[in-house]
Amino acid sequence: MLYYLFTWLDKAFDFPGAGVFNYISFRAAAALITSLFISMIIGKRLINFLRRKQVGETVRDLGLDGQAIKQGTPTMGGLIILAAILVPTLLFAKLLNIYIILVLATTVWLGIVGFLDDYIKVFKKDKKGLPGKLKVLGQIGIGLIVGFTMYFSHDIVIRERIRKTAYVPTSEVFSVESGAEKTKLFSKTAVKSTKTTIPFVKNNEFDYNWFISWIGPGTKKWTWLVFIPIVIFIVISVSNGANLTDGLDGLATGSSAIIGLTLGVLAYVSGNIVFANYLNIMYIPNSGELAIYISAFIGACIGFLWYNSYPAQVFMGDTGSLALGGIVAVFAILIRKEILIPIFCGIFLAENLSVVLQVSWFKYTKRRYGEGRRIFRMSPLHHHFQKLGYHESKIVIRFLIVGIMLAVLTIVTLKLR
Repeated sequence: MLYYLFTWLDKAFDFPGAGVFNYISFRAAAALITSLFISMIIGKRLINFLRRKQVGETVRDLGLDGQAIKQGTPTMGGLIILAAILVPTLLFAKLLNIYIILVLATTVWLGIVGFLDDYIKVFKKDKKGLPGKLKVLGQIGIGLIVGFTMYFSHDIVIRERIRKTAYVPTSEVFSVESGAEKTKLFSKTAVKSTKTTIPFVKNNEFDYNWFISWIGPGTKKWTWLVFIPIVIFIVISVSNGANLTDGLDGLATGSSAIIGLTLGVLAYVSGNIVFANYLNIMYIPNSGELAIYISAFIGACIGFLWYNSYPAQVFMGDTGSLALGGIVAVFAILIRKEILIPIFCGIFLAENLSVVLQVSWFKYTKRRYGEGRRIFRMSPLHHHFQKLGYHESKIVIRFLIVGIMLAVLTIVTLKLR
């Protein structure tokens, strides 16, 4: 909203300093600061409110050290994160931008799904919370919205790179002046595309149409049958991965902040034609606006970490964890970096896989030997290390260090190919 206000003031009255709102970097910084302020100031008040209302966590006895002291810790703190994301984005982003609309819809949609789960657990005293099938339906719902919008909306396009060997009329070239020269960059014609980015490959673009191209010509119009299920699968996987990671103080929050910073870099360069040309990556018009949203996301996570670090004063609950994972998934899909998710979301992936492997192996061995066996002492993975005797804070810090290493590797893929 402030973007539109100050743009109007700049054009109508030449208001001093109003033009700075045209810069994505300024609005991203403002969103980050505002998000930090909201999460840290309002966060304290919400925690006190939750304590007065006795909205506390019910902890199952898993035989883990330090588990008993978590009993009664305020939960549903994800409301702090959601507020700290939504308010700065509404203030500083271009609200008519299709990418901003989709990430805002994802935030609200999955925030509501997670809130319903927490509400049932806390106020209805039902430890099971929202049935798993309904959670998955909620995730499928937002996956359908994002998938169909990306595929059919004419506002979501890319500009094809002009290869050195290709001849393209000057009238069809989108170029940028570099000193006295003009460099051919991208086609002026924006096109609908189901292409995405493959890491570590020179010409690093992959078209989802490849999956059905073997059928014969004319399959392009049916690519949505492949693309949309993939979007849904990614949303469900990453959202549940974040949910499983939220088991130690500060782990999911810190991991999300690192992932958010990585996505911010990828979004900024993908939406800037000069950087996209220099890095030889896909140029996605108008996607740079996502840098404002992800700045608010980072600020929300860091601000929440102030209260969620060991020993936690508040837990985010499913209100926060389901939303954070879904946001990461949708954001990566929008900037066409979803194939990089196993790298920069490596912590979420490891937590997810540890549960899948543990459950699958237990069921298999029970059928085969009559007795279930385990790969890990406990899953998700962070509980395995707790069972080995590592202190909670040490596990969290080491996981975050691994997350930073994975984030650096992700950014390096921009040039390492």
